[in-house]
Amino acid sequence: MKTHIIPALKLTLVLLVLLAVVYPAVVWGVAKLSPDGGNGERITYKGKTYYKNIGQSFTADDYFWSRPSAVGYNAAGSGGSNKGASNAEYLNEVKTRIATLLSHNPGLKTADIPMDLITASGSGLDPDISVQAANIQVNRIAAIRKLPVDRLLTLVKDNTQKPALGLFGPEKINVLMLNLALDQLAGQ
Repeated sequence: MKTHIIPALKLTLVLLVLLAVVYPAVVWGVAKLSPDGGNGERITYKGKTYYKNIGQSFTADDYFWSRPSAVGYNAAGSGGSNKGASNAEYLNEVKTRIATLLSHNPGLKTADIPMDLITASGSGLDPDISVQAANIQVNRIAAIRKLPVDRLLTLVKDNTQKPALGLFGPEKINVLMLNLALDQLAGQ
């Protein structure tokens, strides 16, 4: 029995030090080398500070709407709703989101709504939407802000982030950066 317990205790101790001390220290050190010292990408606009890499609620009709959040965009409580596709409460939330999108975007059809505008991400803090999600909102924003549709489509294109290394992930748009660019465009 001693031949098994002592090596097991040694392995446990080594792994405890490695995974509970060394690994977190390395991750912390790498984070400190990043921009803003691992505190997130902050942007100051008109005296307000925003986090570029944390989703925020945009629901005004004159802005591009962000992806819904299951945690109310609270970074301290990151998480999804954990409700399945057959959950009645979840289905009602999705139907309400679809109805809201349709009522605020005349001419939009249910089949044209991308999933990222009606479902929350796993963290509830996704700062990005798909290009399709931005494009279906262009007509609403153009009408409200009295801007040409083609200028807004160009704005969407200019703010589209390509996949990492051209391979990993879909094209996406940071909603905060798009809305700040929209304010700057409208101010010209």
